[in-house]
Amino acid sequence: MSDGPKKSRHGCLWLTVALCAVLVIAGTVIVLAALAVGRSLHLGSSVAREWGADEFPDLNEVWAYGSGDSKVVTIPIRGFITLDEGGDLLGDAGMSSQLALLAIRRATHDDEVRAIILDVDSGGGGITASDILYQALMDFRAAQDGRVVVAIFGDVAASGAYYIALAADHIVARPTTVTGSIGVLMQSLNARQLGDKIGVHDVTIKSGRNKDLLNPLEDLTEEQRALLQGIVDDLYARFVGLVAERRDLPEDKVREFADGRVITSAEALRLGLIDEIGYWNDAMAATSDLLEVDDIKVFRYEETFSFSSFLRVAQRWQPVSSLLGRAGRVRLLYQWQM
Repeated sequence: MSDGPKKSRHGCLWLTVALCAVLVIAGTVIVLAALAVGRSLHLGSSVAREWGADEFPDLNEVWAYGSGDSKVVTIPIRGFITLDEGGDLLGDAGMSSQLALLAIRRATHDDEVRAIILDVDSGGGGITASDILYQALMDFRAAQDGRVVVAIFGDVAASGAYYIALAADHIVARPTTVTGSIGVLMQSLNARQLGDKIGVHDVTIKSGRNKDLLNPLEDLTEEQRALLQGIVDDLYARFVGLVAERRDLPEDKVREFADGRVITSAEALRLGLIDEIGYWNDAMAATSDLLEVDDIKVFRYEETFSFSSFLRVAQRWQPVSSLLGRAGRVRLLYQWQM
């Protein structure tokens, strides 16, 4: 008889906790939705808005350094470079690259911004993502006469990260930076022998003999290897040509060290891949010199919090699915494979 009241009390307690949790979640959703609506109304009421939301993103400007009249924006390039929102294992890198692209677009359409300082710490990533970010920086420079881009390297600025930095008018590497790794990477796994051992066999219906190129349960033919090598060679030639053009180096000289090797900042300076070894203050000084001003005022962008950004962050936390997704992909990469 005594168990009845206890069970009843426990049941009421759990019901109360559940109701409170539902109310908290509902309240949070309502508040975030109201913030999102308010932000939309604010954007919609902007005077003569010239650009779309992706062309001139709603990012917060934070004053970071300096006090001059020339407005400069610092934009970080971090981690694996990809424009997939899923990003790397924990989903952060893709969003970092996405935000970098949005930040560059924002700076491009802000007539007051005279320069970008690119803060790079990345081993590279996707070829197309790297090229899109590079071109976005070139568009920034072309949008207004006298604009400049300066890059400063952190621990690593290799492969696709260096590719992006080629848009810079001046490159500063820290004394301990590792850079270079000019080359193209394509990787896949072949599990045909394992499949034979455990009784797993491929069943593929295809329209041509190369339609299932890099099928993990089939051996790569010499013809297929030659096809893939041709793609890698073409993309490699683009990278080398861009280094030669932007760093004013003979292409044959670039090919001598563009074999995927990573190098120190001292070696990069000797080879002409960077302009200076220094620190943040040196990057700011280089920017001032290029703009021909005594001082600059540096801002950084921060993402505006909204209901959609909240849902995006929640969706990105999928470590298992991200790992499996990456493992199952075949990608062409400008990346230092550490």
